[in-house]
Amino acid sequence: MMKLILALIAGTVFGLGLAISQMINPDKVLGFLDVSGNWDPSLALVMTGALAVATPCFRWVRRHDKPVLDDRFHITVKTALDKPLLTGAALFGIGWGMTGFCPGPAFASIALGNQEAVIMVICIYLGFWAAGLLNKDK
Repeated sequence: MMKLILALIAGTVFGLGLAISQMINPDKVLGFLDVSGNWDPSLALVMTGALAVATPCFRWVRRHDKPVLDDRFHITVKTALDKPLLTGAALFGIGWGMTGFCPGPAFASIALGNQEAVIMVICIYLGFWAAGLLNKDK
């Protein structure tokens, strides 16, 4: 039960951070991605802040055998830039550039009643389903 409560708290803090930084505002994100037009560099500060928090956390992870609330770290051992990774990254970038949403902000935006975000999340899950069908034999 404690893991569930802490996950809820962490998700809430993450969602609030996305809302405060305006990462759930597709127009703000698209303005950041428009480097050849009317570029809005303010989200670079959000990314810098995220890196400032994540970098020491990853160093902590590498010094420990397991996390506090689980029996192991769930870190990939893959290091190759293979076709599935590159295809997924390209599809993610295309979707992000077209809509201004990536999965985390889309979920957070649903909490604010954004109907476009609902459509986006449905499409994300349709993509998961399609990828599962395409990779069924692998």
